[in-house]
Amino acid sequence: MDLTDALAADGIVCAVGAGGKKTAMAALAAASDRATVTATVRIPKAFAERPEIHRLVETPDPAGVVGTNDAWPLEVVPGPADESRHAGYENDVVAGLREPAPGPVLVKADGARMRQFKAPSDREPQIPANADTVLAIASARAVGEPLDEEVVHRPERVAAVTDRAVGEELRPVDVATVLASDRGGMKRVPDGATAVAVVNMVDDERLAAVGREVAEATLARSDRVDRVVLTRLDESRVVDVYDSSRSA
Repeated sequence: MDLTDALAADGIVCAVGAGGKKTAMAALAAASDRATVTATVRIPKAFAERPEIHRLVETPDPAGVVGTNDAWPLEVVPGPADESRHAGYENDVVAGLREPAPGPVLVKADGARMRQFKAPSDREPQIPANADTVLAIASARAVGEPLDEEVVHRPERVAAVTDRAVGEELRPVDVATVLASDRGGMKRVPDGATAVAVVNMVDDERLAAVGREVAEATLARSDRVDRVVLTRLDESRVVDVYDSSRSA
């Protein structure tokens, strides 16, 4: 299965979590025909400098720009938020891109400050009501690491979801619990949207084994997760795909 099929990259696709959101968006932009990249939260200005992005437009009217654009992939943002980041649009503005966009709309829908794992804040994620797919991402590399701020964005939130203590070693089941939870990866996923849990940074056989444990435990904990995809997004590669029809 190729990356766009595995990650259900069609329509409005929102990336949440930690450990590969921007890499997923860049990989899908490169693999998709006429993709639009945007955000409902702040997004680094440096993202537009990636080779996958052909054009950046700062605009209060992204639907108008998308509807007349001829250089893809396109990134649209409302303007700068600070020296290093662009602001994001309101959810209803991004929802309005679904009709004029000729390809997928790839949306950064929360922040993680470059960590490998997270649970959302009260205000996160910011997902348009008409989102077609939500990608809940975590890094396989977080397993075996301590539940602390070096690895985890908002470790106290992860501790609350997993019933673990800050500082304890993260297990595959802890990552799965967050990915499957409506206080974690499944928070605010719209009814009818495809929910894909993504275990990224599966870089070797040891991490593949970790990813398989996470996948099986995630599906065991949630009927809302449609599939779990193990990836190496820096290579745009699908390592494995799990869904409810697949037994351990």
